Amino acid sequence: MNCNPRIVIALGGNALQSKDSEPTAEAQLEVVRHTCERIADISCAGYEMAVVHGNGPQVGRIVLASETAKDVVPPMPFDVCGAMSQGYIGYHIQQCLHYALAKRNRNVPVVTLATQMVVEQSDPAFQNPTKPIGAFYSQEEARRLAQEKGYAMREDAGRGWRRVVASPLPRRIVEISAVQKLWEDTIVITCGGGGIPVVEHPDGSLSGVAAVIDKDFAAELLAEQVHADVLMILTEVERVAIRWGKPDQKDLNHLTLAEAARYVDEGHFGVGSMLPKVQAAMKFVRAHPDRKAIITSLDKALDALEGKTGTVVTFA
Repeated sequence: MNCNPRIVIALGGNALQSKDSEPTAEAQLEVVRHTCERIADISCAGYEMAVVHGNGPQVGRIVLASETAKDVVPPMPFDVCGAMSQGYIGYHIQQCLHYALAKRNRNVPVVTLATQMVVEQSDPAFQNPTKPIGAFYSQEEARRLAQEKGYAMREDAGRGWRRVVASPLPRRIVEISAVQKLWEDTIVITCGGGGIPVVEHPDGSLSGVAAVIDKDFAAELLAEQVHADVLMILTEVERVAIRWGKPDQKDLNHLTLAEAARYVDEGHFGVGSMLPKVQAAMKFVRAHPDRKAIITSLDKALDALEGKTGTVVTFA
């Protein structure tokens, strides 16, 4: 059995698509190439890993395309659109990561696993949608979409208005045994988009539901179940900050569980942005007091693992 440290990496939207480029598959592929160079560096540093990615912009566009073409072909259910996003994003990552590893003479297989995530039908998130998906709109455009299509729209961290859908908590990774069997000699791209949300019925059957599970919570659950040493959440910023965007903004190098809980209670972190990342990090170190979570940017990931930057979250 290998003794290499285990890490679960959660990729934020900026690791898949640039806000400065067109929302096309070709533009996404260019961003993913850069992302996979950084992931390959971590693999070459001796880490065993799994990769979890978001899908908010992508699943939103797939849903929009399906609804726009409804007069030509029947629209796909939301869970099917999530599965489609899981497949094509995973394809891009595994293709680029395989190449990045090959350039470094590192022969590690990379596979994408279509992953279902059990949620509870009674989860209160279904009554209070918060997960942003799809494109950004002006307030006027958002108001029109809410009136015409019945979408729930919400302002997203000063960047514009987006459609929001339910984001229930992940309860069980259906394919976890497959991930565990593949772990030691394969990099698995799994729980993409937080996993395809499904509910379990009394007879054991599963059926999809309209939701997007937060990929940070999905990555946390995965990290627990593969006994990861590190949960790494990659986002746009190098460190977590309190009083974000204000003259007295303070970047944080380290957070204890108690400090993180206090800052959450004080409302320092945005609901659709930093809050789920901090909460997922807290959940992981609460479950594994001897381990740590790191929140940092993609380009600083290896430096953060070496203790040079990032926000490290520990139990105490």
